Amino acid sequence: MNPETAASLTRRRRFLHQTGLGFGGLALQAMLNRDGFGAVHPGGKPVFAPKAKSVIWLFMRGGVSHLESFDPKPALNVYAGKSISETPHASVLAPEKRKKVRVVVVNDANGQQRHKIYPLQIGYRKHGQSGIEVSDWFPQIGSCVDEIAVIRSMWTTDDNHGAQVQFHSGRHMLDPRVPTIGAWVNYGLGTLNENLPQFINIGPRFFDTRDGHYLGPAYDAVKLKIDPKNPLDYAAPERDFPAAEQRLGFGLMNRLNQINRALYPGDTALEARIKSYELAFRMQTAVPGVIDFSQETASTKTLYGFDQPETRSFAEQLLAARRFVEQGVRFIQIMHGDGAAGAWDQHSKLKENHAKLAMQVDRPIAGLLKDLKQRGLLEETMVVFGTEFGRTPGSQGADGRDHHPYGFSVWMAGGGIKGGITHGATDELGFHAVEHPHYVTDIHATLLHQLGLHAHHLEVPGHKRLEQDFGSVIHEILA
Repeated sequence: MNPETAASLTRRRRFLHQTGLGFGGLALQAMLNRDGFGAVHPGGKPVFAPKAKSVIWLFMRGGVSHLESFDPKPALNVYAGKSISETPHASVLAPEKRKKVRVVVVNDANGQQRHKIYPLQIGYRKHGQSGIEVSDWFPQIGSCVDEIAVIRSMWTTDDNHGAQVQFHSGRHMLDPRVPTIGAWVNYGLGTLNENLPQFINIGPRFFDTRDGHYLGPAYDAVKLKIDPKNPLDYAAPERDFPAAEQRLGFGLMNRLNQINRALYPGDTALEARIKSYELAFRMQTAVPGVIDFSQETASTKTLYGFDQPETRSFAEQLLAARRFVEQGVRFIQIMHGDGAAGAWDQHSKLKENHAKLAMQVDRPIAGLLKDLKQRGLLEETMVVFGTEFGRTPGSQGADGRDHHPYGFSVWMAGGGIKGGITHGATDELGFHAVEHPHYVTDIHATLLHQLGLHAHHLEVPGHKRLEQDFGSVIHEILA
């Protein structure tokens, strides 16, 4: 692009912003995609018959304790207060393993180092016809367990919260940044609705706020707020412009673009940019309608938890996710847990804080699953519940658990996933994944497979992916 054309494009963007046709993150995604700033996947369609069309990706930031959620371990109560050396897992204290295993060390009354086992902080019980054990902090999700496949043998390599980056991309935070799973879905599949973004993020992100990376900014998530009056950054006009005046402004901009096309006939991307501005306007008007819940019934809102202050915020996000799925959005990524590390990071007061956070998400998530099912959408929508790692069987301080990447739980539902099953296992203390261990990208590969894509087909010339980046499909959980 020559300097004159670049300057002209900048002026057009400023004009659109001021008149309420601002591109912001929403239009920029579409505009860069059509302008060729980023890799363009030649297919844009599933390579084989898909079982799912869309993904709702629920990520609990900070590290949910697998022990007090979806992998309860009664042995923790049996060995509570004992050192690990007094359990069948004494081998983890061997010098050759200390560098690989994160074990919490505390001193007893005699000054001797002990690795104390911390008992379960909440009860659990079997749910559904499948009889899967779920913590009493998640009773509503437990009521949906026959729709869920719980994977109890996840592992990762980052023992700090950069593991959030690793869970989404497959690469350690200290490695060069690579595209996330949402970006790959956006890259690999064509749009289902030209009026809406295909990849949305709702909620806090801190360690990496981009997704496309070498694919280009066209494949970043569009940041969305559940506010019908201002859902998108820079999408509202700087001043109050009536719709008629906005359209007049758009018409003027279109005429100016035509003049520029005559002046710079070599700018072959100009027509694509004009179409992008039109798409930006359609998106700008379509998104607020999707997050306007006035047409939803009172019973639906109650199902999600609109009637409780503890659940209202997350309920709004999940109801919006269902409405976006109905409108054909491919990937809705919802992050729960504010703060740099994430609110689920309980090094102390685990019982108090996990109980509070579980209350915020349990009913809305169950409401989402039930709502999708009763509308016939669960068959074609994959719901993923993830977190960057679990928490240690040993205590940290008096009443917390530390980070634990060696074995933790994730669950998936819908989109051809077999419900009412557990897959993989950790040992009796929840320390290591010992049966069917799965690195985080196995979730990615399974998700892509259900969407009709093969992970190995998603490559970009000049960018080498490691075999671990692709992951392996978890066939055992597929219906």
